[in-house]
Amino acid sequence: MNEFSMEAPPRRGRPKIGLALGGGAARGWAHIGVLDVLVEAGYAPDVIAGTSIGAVVGGCYAAGKLPALTEFAENLTKRRVVGLMDFHIGGAGLIAGGRLKRLLERDLADIRIEALPLRFAAIATELGTGHEIWLTHGPLVEALRASYALPGVFDPVKLGGRWLMDGALVNPVPVTAARALGADVVICVNLNSDLSGRGTTIQNHSSDPDPAPASEILPELDVRPTSRWLDGISGAARRMRGFLGRASNDQPGLAGVMVDAFNITQDRISRSRLAGDPPDIMIGPKLARVGLFDFHRADEAVELGRVAAKRALDEIEAVVASNHVPAG
Repeated sequence: MNEFSMEAPPRRGRPKIGLALGGGAARGWAHIGVLDVLVEAGYAPDVIAGTSIGAVVGGCYAAGKLPALTEFAENLTKRRVVGLMDFHIGGAGLIAGGRLKRLLERDLADIRIEALPLRFAAIATELGTGHEIWLTHGPLVEALRASYALPGVFDPVKLGGRWLMDGALVNPVPVTAARALGADVVICVNLNSDLSGRGTTIQNHSSDPDPAPASEILPELDVRPTSRWLDGISGAARRMRGFLGRASNDQPGLAGVMVDAFNITQDRISRSRLAGDPPDIMIGPKLARVGLFDFHRADEAVELGRVAAKRALDEIEAVVASNHVPAG
């Protein structure tokens, strides 16, 4: 091949492995367990695309800070989680996000995405236009903040002249991004694959008022973990309980409704996106019993991620082998 040829040289050896890490709030600690198993088995990713909590875990791994994140997650308690929430009135979200930003900056300050040792993208959504934004260069901390800015919960983040919010609104499990960044084999981690019973159609339901308690009418609203968080918390956090969890009349609180509505939307979008651009391997940890706000249950979520990844190792081996190009 002469120096002017546009033809790429043939690929040799192991295919490039891409990891698409999906959103799912506290369930995202399972990504840590998945990464541990993949690295131990010799399938360390060459490309990572992450949405929301998937961007946080993937970004920390790419920066060599996953052990620090793991230690932080496994030492979280309900009280510490509440302490990280700087509630404010008058913003575009319930939580300003300054405390979480400072926490990220402790280990990730001055790290830029383009300086990472592997290809990385954090997925965000532009407010107003709905554009899917792939953050592939610039400060890592700011990209992570934009990717997890859950609408109504966190304030949106302005980057490069665009107001950005959670990428799960448009691409909850970013297989497309991982493939576009050069991955030959894409492994995705779908944190919502275990939520059976959701998204069915009830074709003949009465509109008559139901005298039963709301707790019986709405058993699947994922707001209980938030209420449990705030049990026993004094002062302002206690006064926020009805707002974040269930109000005194047993109806779901505002934040609980927002998060559950977002979770339903994310599930529907995930199904559509994965059907249109399926991964080579999908890892689906059994996380149904871990609530979206159960950040203090990291040990359990990490282990569930490890179990799911181990189940997928034979399939990964087969797919990688079929994409392997021998040298010579």
